[in-house]
Amino acid sequence: MRVRFAPSPTGALHVGTVRTALYDWILARKTGGRFILRIEDTDQERFVPEAEQIIFESLRWIGLDWDEGPGVGGPHAPYVQTQRRELYQAAARRLIESGAAYECDCSPERLEEVRKKQEALKLAPGYDGKCRRRDPAELAESRRQGRPVVVRMKLPPAGDVSFVDLVRGKVTFSWATMSDFVILKSDGLPTYHLAVVVDDHDMKITHVLRGEEWIASTPRHVLIHEKLGYQMPVMVHLPLLLAPDRSKLSKRHGATSVNEFRDAGFLPEAMFNFLALMGWSPGDDREVMTRQEIVDAFSLDRIKDSPAIFDRTKLEWMNGVYIRQLTPRQLAERLIPFLEQSPGGLPPSVPRPLDIGYLEKSVPLVQDRLKTLRDAADLIDFLYAPEIRPEPAEVVQKGMTVATTASSLGRSLQVLREAEPFEHPVLDARHRALAEELGLKTGQLFGALRVAITGKKVAPPLFETMEVLGRKLCVERVERAIDALGRSEARA
Repeated sequence: MRVRFAPSPTGALHVGTVRTALYDWILARKTGGRFILRIEDTDQERFVPEAEQIIFESLRWIGLDWDEGPGVGGPHAPYVQTQRRELYQAAARRLIESGAAYECDCSPERLEEVRKKQEALKLAPGYDGKCRRRDPAELAESRRQGRPVVVRMKLPPAGDVSFVDLVRGKVTFSWATMSDFVILKSDGLPTYHLAVVVDDHDMKITHVLRGEEWIASTPRHVLIHEKLGYQMPVMVHLPLLLAPDRSKLSKRHGATSVNEFRDAGFLPEAMFNFLALMGWSPGDDREVMTRQEIVDAFSLDRIKDSPAIFDRTKLEWMNGVYIRQLTPRQLAERLIPFLEQSPGGLPPSVPRPLDIGYLEKSVPLVQDRLKTLRDAADLIDFLYAPEIRPEPAEVVQKGMTVATTASSLGRSLQVLREAEPFEHPVLDARHRALAEELGLKTGQLFGALRVAITGKKVAPPLFETMEVLGRKLCVERVERAIDALGRSEARA
């Protein structure tokens, strides 16, 4: 199979667009085919200069390498449409010479007037075909005077057009619902309809995967293929991605571009897995699958014809599964960019670069609680804080007083100074014995220690945390909590 991903450089890549690229890539890898990247930049009004690099970054991040395209080259270069205009102009000339297309110099004002009349008569909007009968000399005069001249495709006057879609089967449209459409603009650049047909033929594309919103345009492409003598590729129109409320997935639902999910701390392998299941099923109940497992199981006949629901909660769950599969070293390496960034990472007072050895020891404390990489900063910031200054009221646990809390922490200090080795099994056992000796519930003693050492009521496992922090820091933080309790009691 020769498949292509052909985004327009108008902004960030929407997850639905990347889902299409992902299916293209999977098919190429499964069949030993070629995955081609083509930049469709003929809409210069919406062109965003930096968007090309965003496209490249997004594809590389999720792991979709292209076999032909910008930066790679290939036998059908160039792979940027504005660099291929001569091909489109030659195709337009062929269509004009064969009588399948014609030139049109109708002004925007006239077209608007036609539209208003059709609207008043409750007719379907569309071009009225005036220039089908124009004298070539009149068109030449328009060109001499600098008036815009476009090329329009000539539609059949009646009848139906059909094509086979691999997902939906046979699809039929009536020509009466359409009108002659522009294939070459006055600036010499093609519209999407002409460019996509010429490029797919030139690049020997065998299968076209695209969103179902393009179904209504396919009859136009069928006609251009026919008039140019090209063979239609296999058409595969993918289901829409919808939000959980079944509306179109948009910014009001949160992140929608791949780079936004990357920056939010999602892993590329989780994103790949999740998007693969948005409109396709392996035929069993598997959800977490490796890239190779997806490639091996993928088939076009298992693409669904109903919309797929993009559930961010499900994505977060899947991302957490992938995070838990990482080794502490791998997780530490992935976390560093998020922890070192400002804002959003650890406080600016924490020295950079971070010590990866210390972070590697720290991440097992929170690995099971992470949904995204960005979650880590708030969970482990206390490990990097030079001082912890909790409010005395938060240190005192239910059923305890300031005095009994200070006394209990004082006894804990003795354990912290003497425990050998300073490791969590020893610390756990010694503090459980201490709680029993003091007549306290373990939750009371452990809760006071947790706030004293971490500054948080909810934190990673207490004694594993103590082991990572080390004896010196634990002793200092408990001493500081005792001092704060003493000052609090004195004020009272």
